[in-house]
Amino acid sequence: MSPDALSPVSSDLPAVLDLGYSLCPNDTFIFHALHAGLVQGPLPVREVLEDVQTLNDWATQGRLPMTKISYRAYFSVMDRYVALRAGGALGRGVGPLIVTRGDVQDLNGRTVASPGALTTAELLLRLVFPQVNVIRMRYDEVMPAVQRGEFAGQPIDAGLIIHESRFTFHEYGLTRLLDLGAWWEQDTGLPLPLGAILVRRDLPLAVQRDLNAAVRGSLEYAYAHPEASRGYIRQHALEMSDEVMQAHIDLYVNPFSLDVGEEGERAVRELHRRAVEVGAAPATSRTLFVE
Repeated sequence: MSPDALSPVSSDLPAVLDLGYSLCPNDTFIFHALHAGLVQGPLPVREVLEDVQTLNDWATQGRLPMTKISYRAYFSVMDRYVALRAGGALGRGVGPLIVTRGDVQDLNGRTVASPGALTTAELLLRLVFPQVNVIRMRYDEVMPAVQRGEFAGQPIDAGLIIHESRFTFHEYGLTRLLDLGAWWEQDTGLPLPLGAILVRRDLPLAVQRDLNAAVRGSLEYAYAHPEASRGYIRQHALEMSDEVMQAHIDLYVNPFSLDVGEEGERAVRELHRRAVEVGAAPATSRTLFVE
């Protein structure tokens, strides 16, 4: 759906709630039942399928009343949105990877292909290598760019990969330089926050809570009826193999997806603190999650 077809919502409840999420298997697995009407929310929903960086950009404009977003991007729109406790992507062993074509160790002063300025992945990259240079592109263009060693005529030394790319980078002859999730876990002892489901703060609190319950119910339905969503997930999984598709779900959908929990909240607060510390996000007194 074109962003021109969408308009910012007001405090009046819409007849249908636009819900933005990615084509990735973890998102289509979580939201299938809600999208298909197999569980009921406070409002009918309409799917808006886009890549995460587009959803990040749209959130800065307030285009969707409910949307998946990178936690890094959330920190920039907390005046307008609040995160649900359900439906997000946090965990251990789920982090973005830095991959290279050759023997590269220190990326300071080098150029890295990045899936987007507002991704959690790029924030982590800058925490580890503060003097890195980045060239931004859609996430599925990163590995081919690293394999070629260039993008749009500019040299590329390494790539920052997310989503299912962590399962397929070997097919491009690439080598893992650093698992940024493992770095985060070792440095903080906390799970890594990747993405959240946001709702507009100008929606009534009761509606926000009901939407959280609906997302949790949609995931619970997916767990209880795994075959129900398989065709929907397969439809949007592009050229991903069934094995990679299932590995993607198994990795990114976990107990934190049902409820972020106290440990997940601490992880998000720590990521926000570090983002503020390096000037990547503003300080805020806003609540992080729907209460």
